[in-house]
Amino acid sequence: MKRIIPITVAALLAAPLQAQTPEPPTEDEGFSLMQRGAELFFEGILGEMEPAIEDFRAFAEMAEPHLRALLSEMGPALMQVLDRIDDIANYEAPEILDNGDIIIRRKPEAPDFAPDPEAPEIDI
Repeated sequence: MKRIIPITVAALLAAPLQAQTPEPPTEDEGFSLMQRGAELFFEGILGEMEPAIEDFRAFAEMAEPHLRALLSEMGPALMQVLDRIDDIANYEAPEILDNGDIIIRRKPEAPDFAPDPEAPEIDI
């Protein structure tokens, strides 16, 4: 025996289900959701950067005594040199010779050097 499903029930079964959309968040709820999203975003970035930060921290701890020694031994002489340089962009990268000498050449396209008459003399 065949069952006959009433037309209204068949129509309901054949109709697509419509999802109920929630009420849009209020202004306060929207801001708190945006704030929470930003917090999660920055937590994720910090989590990704943490290994690099730890590597840098280890490097800084290893380099600190060497940098302190360099500053105490070379600091005054380096300051005298920097007082005599007009613009660091006018110079090539330092070149280390086989004997350990370091040469810093002025770039060919740099303007003529005009020393500051008030710059202190360099003790050589």
